[in-house]
Amino acid sequence: MRTTLYHGRFRPTGVRRLSAVVTAGVMAVAVALIAPQPAAADAPWLDVSEDRYASFSVPAAYVQEHLGQVSQVVIEGNFGPSSSWAEFGLTRRGDVWSGVLGPLKPGLYTYQVTGDDTKVLKDPTNSTSVASEPLWSTFLVSGDSARWLADVPEGTGGKVATLTYRVRKEQRSALVWTPPGYSARGAKRYPVLFLESGDGEAATDWFDLGRAKQIFDNLSARNAMEPMVVVVSDGDASADDKGRKDLRKAVADNYRVHRDPAHQAIAGVSEGGTQALRAAFTKPGDFAYVGSFSGLATEKVSRESAKAINRNLKLLRLYTGNVTDPAYNATYHLTKALNRAGVRFEFDGVNPDGGANWAAWQENLVDFVPRLFRHVSDHGPSAGHQPLRGEFAPPPAGTTPTPFVTEDGFVTFETTTEYKDAQHVTVWANIAPGGSWLRVPMSQDGDRWRATVGPLDPWFYYYRFIVDRVAVKDVSNPTKVTSEPMWSTFLLPGERARLLTDVPTGRGGEVTSMTYRSTVANQERTALVWTPPGYDPNRAQPYPVLYLQHGAGQSYTDWVEMGRAKQILDHQFLDGDLVPMVVVMGNGNVSSFNRELLENIVPTARARYHISSDPSQQAIAGLSMGGGHAFGVLKAYPGQFAYVAAFSAGFGSTTGVDPAAINNGTKMLRVYVGDQTDFVYPSFMTSLTTMNNVGIRYEFDGVTPGPHGWDVWQKNLIDLAPRLFKR
Repeated sequence: MRTTLYHGRFRPTGVRRLSAVVTAGVMAVAVALIAPQPAAADAPWLDVSEDRYASFSVPAAYVQEHLGQVSQVVIEGNFGPSSSWAEFGLTRRGDVWSGVLGPLKPGLYTYQVTGDDTKVLKDPTNSTSVASEPLWSTFLVSGDSARWLADVPEGTGGKVATLTYRVRKEQRSALVWTPPGYSARGAKRYPVLFLESGDGEAATDWFDLGRAKQIFDNLSARNAMEPMVVVVSDGDASADDKGRKDLRKAVADNYRVHRDPAHQAIAGVSEGGTQALRAAFTKPGDFAYVGSFSGLATEKVSRESAKAINRNLKLLRLYTGNVTDPAYNATYHLTKALNRAGVRFEFDGVNPDGGANWAAWQENLVDFVPRLFRHVSDHGPSAGHQPLRGEFAPPPAGTTPTPFVTEDGFVTFETTTEYKDAQHVTVWANIAPGGSWLRVPMSQDGDRWRATVGPLDPWFYYYRFIVDRVAVKDVSNPTKVTSEPMWSTFLLPGERARLLTDVPTGRGGEVTSMTYRSTVANQERTALVWTPPGYDPNRAQPYPVLYLQHGAGQSYTDWVEMGRAKQILDHQFLDGDLVPMVVVMGNGNVSSFNRELLENIVPTARARYHISSDPSQQAIAGLSMGGGHAFGVLKAYPGQFAYVAAFSAGFGSTTGVDPAAINNGTKMLRVYVGDQTDFVYPSFMTSLTTMNNVGIRYEFDGVTPGPHGWDVWQKNLIDLAPRLFKR
């Protein structure tokens, strides 16, 4: 039997308070700005649990007071794949807009609160700030992979000071980190790293968003870097030779640093990385160490200039993120050009989970700094990084149905030209941890809007476009969801998603429609029925049967269109994991499900399919509302269905319930729930206590990571189906 583990061990929700991490400052931005003001209450808007779930609770009154009446509130932040900027929608529940996102990977997160796309405010309960973006707040999710970003014990780290200098008649400033033990009066001189910011970015970003101080402090504490002075400048402060020359002179005049090129290094992010490369190629005698983090250099390098570069540079190391990094193609072409010219360089490899953002650049800095001013034996890429395989080029706009999916999990979405005059377009999809939903901003490309997202894990995805706060379907995608006409779907193949893929033609079971007269709804209705491969209506022994129910707002088509029930059952049957059974997926949207099931669905299924009426050969299961229906049948008719399962549903009241009859007549009662992002999680946990108190036996193997959504329920069916009719 092939098994796939999807469940996690249950742990109580321990919550810790958010802690401040960065410095403050003020700078104007060209959006609707709401300066932070004291909160109406001291309760934080953000709590981060020990198991890395971020819970947001934004008071509706505060939002209305500062933004006016809004129809939606989102948390914008670097929560998307590859730490990209994305919108996490909150739900209005009573007096608060709230939502839970996670589990988040360890790292530094940035966010702001946005209403109706353009109205922005800062979380006034979070004391952290970003000097260049006064409406942003940050929080650090701890973990081993983020250990370099943590604060060192007070008094043990280096110091950051401001250096003021002049370029022509203009006064400029830079931030300078000096290592622990540095003394302006000491005899020792230090090497110096000039660290440049990107275009339009401030020097403070290296500390507020890049956590540069914490990185240097941690590297120093572990003796993983040579003691050095680090000078951080604004994106345009040293863009020309004069600016860089004056900055270097000011540093030499004010700090005990070496002046010779052998003890000087330069690196930068984005345009700052481009400037560092330009310095290496045009002034190779100025710096012995050069690093480019997502730089976009386009200079041509001749074989003659390559000789000077190789003679003067001890290290030229290139970094890039994945195909979502604008530097990806530029780096590919640069490596080809350097190889042709004979320039010696090192390439850190493609960071498969990194884009052009501070999460990737933090890792770049951690890799680069320990290589400076010392002998290093390892010149290869970082662990897990990949080679550059070629240029990334999605099909030209309008030439292919969307989404365009690469084999390594990058997905490009594209609208039609219908929304060329829109102001704000996002793609909403189940791409957050566990299958929660995020909205990724799309960029206008001519008359269309586009976004490339990834890497995504192999799985089944569904999405819709949000155009100026209105949901629309991707009409270029022929897939459909009957109960949700704005949704489109796609499958990313891979071993993880094997059970969700189609089996070879002719080898799977069959899904047929079963129409029946509903005496409860007083109408003709339809159910879908899966019969296993080789189904024989004349075999001696009738087939066991599972009645599988959908949730609220859904219908009988959803388990096939969204739940991938056919694919799951086909694979499990062919794998030998499944007892041959018939699965009936009925319409549960009715005033009395118990009557609908027992008076209409069951009798019709027995008349048309060769299924058993023996309670030991009958099962009922459902998700959300359908799980409530399963519990309702169990309580009202204990023993009529020997196998009962509920996905993301609560047991409800025990009034009139006969626990002994349930235990005696039920071979298996198995319950499932998503993690903290599943809104029924609290009531579900209460249900476990309720069943314990009255003595009802049940099985619960822990939470299924994910929200109140199909990612969870597909995994629940995968776990449940092979357990049926084997006791």
